[in-house]
Amino acid sequence: RPPTPPPPGAPTARILFLTDLHWDRQYVPGSAAACPDPLCCRGAPRDGPGAAGFWGTYSKCDLPLHTIDALLAQLPNTTAHAGNDTANGTSGFAAAYWTGDIPAHDVWQQSRGDQLRALRTVTALLRARLGGLRVFPAVGNHEATPVNAFPPPYVRGNRSAAWLYDAMAEAWQDWLPPAALHTLRAGGFYTAQVWPGLRLVSLNMNFCSQANFWLLINATDPAGQLQWLMGVLADAERDGEKVHIIGHIPPAHCLRSWSWNYYRIINRFEGTVAAQFFGHTHLDEFELFYDEETLSRPVSIAFVAPSVTTYINLNPGYRVYEVAGSYPGSSHAVLDHETFILNLTEANAAPPGTPPRWQRLYSAREAYGLPTAFPADWDLLVRRMQDDEQLFQRFWFHLHKGHPPREPCGGPCKAALLCALRSGRAADPALCRPLRPTLPFPRVQELWQQRRLC
Repeated sequence: RPPTPPPPGAPTARILFLTDLHWDRQYVPGSAAACPDPLCCRGAPRDGPGAAGFWGTYSKCDLPLHTIDALLAQLPNTTAHAGNDTANGTSGFAAAYWTGDIPAHDVWQQSRGDQLRALRTVTALLRARLGGLRVFPAVGNHEATPVNAFPPPYVRGNRSAAWLYDAMAEAWQDWLPPAALHTLRAGGFYTAQVWPGLRLVSLNMNFCSQANFWLLINATDPAGQLQWLMGVLADAERDGEKVHIIGHIPPAHCLRSWSWNYYRIINRFEGTVAAQFFGHTHLDEFELFYDEETLSRPVSIAFVAPSVTTYINLNPGYRVYEVAGSYPGSSHAVLDHETFILNLTEANAAPPGTPPRWQRLYSAREAYGLPTAFPADWDLLVRRMQDDEQLFQRFWFHLHKGHPPREPCGGPCKAALLCALRSGRAADPALCRPLRPTLPFPRVQELWQQRRLC
């Protein structure tokens, strides 16, 4: 049974979504925005052009803490409940989903102490600014050091990830129930109730990451996480609950065996999984899931939200999802989403001391003319973009948070992007065969690699 729009007057809820904050504690306004290192906007201030802006910079730079603080400070400061009318409009949020990548991209000089300082500093900032709002975090690939190094739970001692998971459990104990903290300490994943009828699953997507060398030992289900996920979804199905899945790395970016197994799980539980939310790419995109038999009927969508950080050449941004609220028979599905940005050109040109003006870049249904925001609508959008160049260019503009690259997206680029939007699992050329313009799949994969920022 595909989801149906809520009846008139049914409650909706707004969920704040933050991902890829990448706080750089060495960011210095006025420092060099261009440098030979992998991360710039650090070091001594200098005069003249090419200097880092106060609020952030279009370059390979991350963010100062005051920009992240300014984002949180201007949010509606009241919390709302999913089952009442205060959840409508802009009065507040029913929950927040936060999908990781807290430290900066200075991966060559990070210690465990640096990572824990970033975790505790940003968690404290969220708690202070969001008040009593419940936050559901997920583990990013940059939380560990060395970056991407997440050993499976059976690795013990100093080489294990216990130093990180224990610190997370301690930092997040006010947000999560004891059972969730238990699995978080064991493997960096958990489940918890968001509100009656809606369960959240936070996955540790580092156990599917192509960059996690520990997975050379076992890439199929190294932490037993997929097995656990099936148990959680089976219980939710039995109890009549819907499930939101959050994680950092999107499923199509995962190792092939893990990704295809996850795709199969989403197919099996399409009536239970109401929505999927990821980050990591820093761009504003999505990945569609189809029925495994025909690869033609859309069964789910993984939303990939844009980053808070500017890395690389982007405006800072965040996302707000509107979902069906808590009422009998609710789908808890996404009904629309809005993306907000800070225009850096405008913000950095303002007189010192001027509060930055975050603005709504677009709402999905309005910008793309979607009747609803269910998987079938997004599938149709991909097909419409094949022939409607104006619509595709609007998507390209939003993909980069209103600051697209100078180089336009021509035929091969367009083919690779449309293929990516249709690909909820890794390395499957069959998903892209119905699309135009056609491009050999190895060339598509080559273009994907060039586009990846993280």
